[in-house]
Amino acid sequence: MPPTPTAGTTPTGIAGQIDRLVELGLPALAGMTVEEFHALARDLPAEAPGAIVAVHPGLVPASALAPLLSRGDKSGFVVVDMADLDAFAPIDGLDAPEDALYLINEVDRGDDMANWSPDEALPEISSRGRRPLTIGEGISWLLQEPERLAPNHCFMTIGSRKRRKGTALDSRTPAIWISGGTGRDGRDNRGAPKVGWCWAGNRHTWLGFASAAAQPPA
Repeated sequence: MPPTPTAGTTPTGIAGQIDRLVELGLPALAGMTVEEFHALARDLPAEAPGAIVAVHPGLVPASALAPLLSRGDKSGFVVVDMADLDAFAPIDGLDAPEDALYLINEVDRGDDMANWSPDEALPEISSRGRRPLTIGEGISWLLQEPERLAPNHCFMTIGSRKRRKGTALDSRTPAIWISGGTGRDGRDNRGAPKVGWCWAGNRHTWLGFASAAAQPPA
């Protein structure tokens, strides 16, 4: 089961989540009016307990969503050596919806798989009848429930990988954690949400693997 959200921090219902995205400035980022943005949500159910509204990268890419993340008075950022963040696309076999706004259900941070590598975690997630989150979905989740990112309880989003020539994949896997303000992050980013990467074969004790219920068949 997903961890219990902090009271009063999660918008109520789908309409509340859409309002939250509007407050964050999503319409302007998408190059549309508030009314046009609301129209994108018309096909979403009015009630979907536990569901999170995800923003498709075709509407607003992950690199533009990341600065909207917040923790305390700190805004999110993308690490300097991941300038190609938007080249990370859904992995083969992950049927992410094509709608500009869509729902992901039963999202879990994957704390029980902390200290697993992405290569180890992916088959386990699939065996549970779930699917890994993409980086855009992971950011979308934190835009609605920022308290899900906590010290020593952060997560990877291994539903996104960058393809190289042929069938080869880039060895990096996207992740979201809290910056320590060291190195190229800069002291001012200490405590800020950080979109970065980890090697697909490496393990980290403080990173789980965010996943959602598998999408129902079309």
